[in-house]
Amino acid sequence: MNWSKLIRQTHRWLSIIFTATVAANFITMAFGQPPAWVVYSPLLPLFLLLFSGLYMFVLPYVAQPRG
Repeated sequence: MNWSKLIRQTHRWLSIIFTATVAANFITMAFGQPPAWVVYSPLLPLFLLLFSGLYMFVLPYVAQPRG
């Protein structure tokens, strides 16, 4: 598996994890004040999504043309 496919697959899984942590955050807020680790849990996947998304955005501009 090359790096591009690995980054794309990781980005997809990170988006699922991020969505789940945000949903868990809202669910726990419905029951009162959530603990700090629940509130800040979406930040790690969000930062990783930022870096993988920037990589995928820049990749077509720096790639060598084929043919």
